[in-house]
Amino acid sequence: MEVLSLVKLTKGRAKICLAGGTDFVLYKKEYEAYGIEEGADLSEADYMQIINDILIPRCKKRALHLLEKQDRSEKNLRTKLKEGGYSEDIIDVAIDYINEYGYLDDARMAASHIRFYQDSRSKMRLKQDLIGKGISSDVIDRVLEEEYTADESDLIESLMIKKHYDKENATYEEKSKMYRFLAGRGFSSDSINRVLK
Repeated sequence: MEVLSLVKLTKGRAKICLAGGTDFVLYKKEYEAYGIEEGADLSEADYMQIINDILIPRCKKRALHLLEKQDRSEKNLRTKLKEGGYSEDIIDVAIDYINEYGYLDDARMAASHIRFYQDSRSKMRLKQDLIGKGISSDVIDRVLEEEYTADESDLIESLMIKKHYDKENATYEEKSKMYRFLAGRGFSSDSINRVLK
């Protein structure tokens, strides 16, 4: 396979692009060890050795490192690994490896997010957050049913207290500002109006 380009990146890495659309990232010592440079030919055996001995183990390690810092959805993890220059095939292997050990659990991640934010966000806002993280609606609905314990009227009241909002003496502008703030937290018009009045 012909090496079409070798583009130097930060931290001594380079993106290697092969004929046929394949590309991957290696460190300087690694690509030099295989004699990779623009216009050179990379044998199939060397390419497979790079995949199996360097890229797959590195992708697995990166996936574990990302999960060590926080729970992630599969979609989010895939996105992060793709940003790291890994191909879909290598990412699939890493995700399968992670799943063997149960480290990737969308329901657990959703439950953790809901428990952490339910005192400051509405049910609707939490659902939007989780959809944005790539978790399926049926998982979100099931976990919300199990985990969401907040009373939205009480939650609105507590947010108004935190914002030092005086509903008895509030001006029209203050009411509008509070309404926008609460709507931004995902509360419905009915819930907001019921509490503001």
